[in-house]
Amino acid sequence: MRAATLSPMSEGTKRRLAAIVSADVVGYSRLMGMDETGTLEALRAHRAELIDGKIAEHGGRIVKTMGDGLLLEFPSVVDATQCMVEIQSGMAERNQGVDEDRCITFRIGVNLGDIIIEGEDILGDGVNIAARLQEIAEPGGVAISGRVHDDVRDRLDASFADAGEQNLKNIARPVRVWQWSPAASAAGDPKTTDAPLPLPDKPSIAVLPFDNMSGDPEQEYFADGIAEDIITALSKYRSFFVSARNSTFMYKGSAVDVKQVGRDLGVRYVLEGSVRKAADRVRITAQLVDAANGKHLWAERYDRKLEDIFELQDEITATIVGTLEPELGVAELIRSQAKSIDSLDAWDCYLRARWHAQHGESKETLLECIRLCRQAIAISPEMACAYSELAVAHTSSVPFGYTDDRTREIEMAFEAAQQAVRLDNKDALAHTALGRVYDFRGQFEDAVREHKIALELNPNSSITHLFLASTYNHGGYPALALPAAERAYRLSPRDPRQWFMHLNKGFALSQLGHHDEAVEELKAAFHSQENNYWTHYGLAIVLAHSGNPSEAANILTTALKRWKVLSNTSDIEEAFSSASENYRTFLVTGARLAGMPT
Repeated sequence: MRAATLSPMSEGTKRRLAAIVSADVVGYSRLMGMDETGTLEALRAHRAELIDGKIAEHGGRIVKTMGDGLLLEFPSVVDATQCMVEIQSGMAERNQGVDEDRCITFRIGVNLGDIIIEGEDILGDGVNIAARLQEIAEPGGVAISGRVHDDVRDRLDASFADAGEQNLKNIARPVRVWQWSPAASAAGDPKTTDAPLPLPDKPSIAVLPFDNMSGDPEQEYFADGIAEDIITALSKYRSFFVSARNSTFMYKGSAVDVKQVGRDLGVRYVLEGSVRKAADRVRITAQLVDAANGKHLWAERYDRKLEDIFELQDEITATIVGTLEPELGVAELIRSQAKSIDSLDAWDCYLRARWHAQHGESKETLLECIRLCRQAIAISPEMACAYSELAVAHTSSVPFGYTDDRTREIEMAFEAAQQAVRLDNKDALAHTALGRVYDFRGQFEDAVREHKIALELNPNSSITHLFLASTYNHGGYPALALPAAERAYRLSPRDPRQWFMHLNKGFALSQLGHHDEAVEELKAAFHSQENNYWTHYGLAIVLAHSGNPSEAANILTTALKRWKVLSNTSDIEEAFSSASENYRTFLVTGARLAGMPT
């Protein structure tokens, strides 16, 4: 139902406080398209046998009907809410045995507010809010405003779940919303449900409302906003199952047992936290808990100056989500490693493949990554993330010199990345993998486009920012590579690919003439992962460019003794044949200064 539009007030306009109800049929156009006559007959029957009688019984008035919707007015908000609960309960009973695609199901919104009377019609913000509440109500459910809930919470048997502050369309201020549905009512309080829900076949997490420890009601909005933003950001990772906000916010304001939350919501992990404000500073804590055993897997504290509250909220959300993504991966891998080889499912194979891709970067680890990806795909051919990881693994064999046929390796990567996008065009990782392959095909504009598509889908993907930095470096744009590498590190400072973040940042700095800073970055890469050819070679390159050829030569000599790959500048030229001339010159010149043979 459309929200009412307020017309100019006339001389005879009157106002009064009233309970306003907006009701609308879910999927009315679809139902009419399927069976116009049958839909109209069913709707008339529901009204004659249930709805109109309940409205009259509770003292309500039908202001107007609009095909699929009703606008109602009640003198009592308690009567209005009770009436709507009874109607929705009655509709649930009447729909039993009816094919799901032919059920008449209502969404209902109830608000208490000042209305303007114009003849038989009613107008005003109170009506508009009721209409917007109806739009966000669950099918078969009732959504009420906080003002309504204040009046009815101790007077009805129905239990409403707190859905928090909601920004309703064309409503100036956020409105506190409470939700009720027959299914939730029948299930009872979710905090006391005994039967656990089955776990999804991928990492599953519930983000609980953050506790406001400030004693300042104004911080309640900020605490809720942090949790809501984390839920939204995590939902952009297609490899995660994230409980909906309406489910997790039912625990707001009460002590919870995370094990019970896991059973209630069917999740393996629970994120909880708190917000405490003091003067102009705010402290935010967050902890990740394994719901199966209550064990704390990760915890962090963030102290910030409270200036722009929305900017701070965005920063904290990105930081927490960026840290959670690899932490969840580690937790899932540890769980997977407890399984025997012959009992691995597709997800376990993918987890292990990902670990091999992120650690060591030896020829053996990359080959094992490729084998495990193909095993995951054989078990689950629709697994887009396995194709994405496979594509990245094939491209990684090129800069490490682990392939005798660069063209064939890149084409295999291209086929895998294209399949990942075909399987899930909304998966940021799939577009990131395709961007990485375009990079090694020398199609830099296509590579940047795919990475930016990925960032539109998931702005908090550190691996996308990292591969974008690499693309910019390869394309000869170090000034653009620098902030992308910094963003990757900021989002995921504990990432297993931390060495690659430092390497890209260091290479960008060196090309821009900031040699001392570049050396520090490559030393950080070296210490992050010493069992890696590129952390040695990269450090030698920037040392040579910084005017330290003897130190560079020592590092390069060690690398050439340990790894029998890319052992001369011709090999470097071949591995990066698709890169810009400026980037190849940067690599080859640094290698020659460090003493690499041609």
